[in-house]
Amino acid sequence: MVINMKKIGILGSTGSIGTQTLDIVRKEKDLKVVAMAAGSNVKLMEQQVREFQPRLVAMWSEEAAADLRTRLGDMPVKVVCGMEGLLEVSTAEEMEVLVTGIVGMIGIKPTIAAIEQGKTIALANKETLVTAGHIIMPLAAAKGVSILPVDSEHSAIFQSLNGERKERVSRILLTASGGPFRGKTRQELESMTVEDALKHPNWSMGKKVTIDSASLCNKGLEVMEAKWLFDVELDQIQVLVHPQSIVHSGVEYVDGGIMAQLGVPDMKLPIQYALFYPDRRPMDTGRVDFFRLKQLTFEEPDTETFRGLALAYQAARQGGSMPTVFNAANEKAVALFLQKKIRFLQIPELIEESMEAHKVIADPTVDQILETEAATYEFIKQKFGE
Repeated sequence: MVINMKKIGILGSTGSIGTQTLDIVRKEKDLKVVAMAAGSNVKLMEQQVREFQPRLVAMWSEEAAADLRTRLGDMPVKVVCGMEGLLEVSTAEEMEVLVTGIVGMIGIKPTIAAIEQGKTIALANKETLVTAGHIIMPLAAAKGVSILPVDSEHSAIFQSLNGERKERVSRILLTASGGPFRGKTRQELESMTVEDALKHPNWSMGKKVTIDSASLCNKGLEVMEAKWLFDVELDQIQVLVHPQSIVHSGVEYVDGGIMAQLGVPDMKLPIQYALFYPDRRPMDTGRVDFFRLKQLTFEEPDTETFRGLALAYQAARQGGSMPTVFNAANEKAVALFLQKKIRFLQIPELIEESMEAHKVIADPTVDQILETEAATYEFIKQKFGE
């Protein structure tokens, strides 16, 4: 029997999304990885290349790429590096679907390049739409390219929209677990450590996303992403804190009916759904046991204590280059927190100060977005003398 192989590429193959995508490739025999990119984890990339045998791989630095070339000297694989390498991976000729699992605005140019080449985008890189949604979405529409969300919440919204008319949408209901600090006061947050913030109650994610979940900045980024993905107004997006993480998000329609997607907290479901859309494949993950669960609860987010979410709405309303400032300031602040150079509550403080110092560019180009990111990094660097 001849198997019709779907050829995919992965940006961020050694990260959380990338490794879970490869778990799916191991199980589904009609997926073939033809190109991969990673940051600096040469050892894991070597293992991945030997197992999945892509023809093209990229590492971010020339040093990492040179190391990988030496390790893979016995294999017919091309090793490239830097932004040029990412662009080459993103536009690999035979690739059909690109999984964008890298973190940060480094994902913007590769995503644009892939769209221009007509590749389907399985989108896990929030920053792409947060900062450049005004460029990405019109380009995808012009090229007839599908952008399939991989985030659990956005995948749930996407699934809840299936078969419905977009103009009949009343509200997007975006759920949040509340993270490890749900219910805590500002006084309690003063003493929270990096180790405390990394103890997410429901999800296994990378460090940066886990900290973002603790601060609710992650939910703020998701609000901005949802605005572009689903072409809705900010006031149509309501965040619900749902500690059980069973309702992954939903859509309310004009008649009051609500469609929602439920399931156990497992990122492999939205990844697999994006890879095989509109098909569904069997998965050997857990199932929701409603008798054991007994109840699902919902709360209003505490935006006074967790100011990251309120600041995200503010940045989105100002629009233009301000979401880039929010994203870049948060990225830098989280890095400083992980290095134990600032306290947890200084994350939103740095974001707010960065936003106040910025003069908005109404319709920024990609270069202006990246310049705004660099200027925000420099602003924070000057504050800490780094």
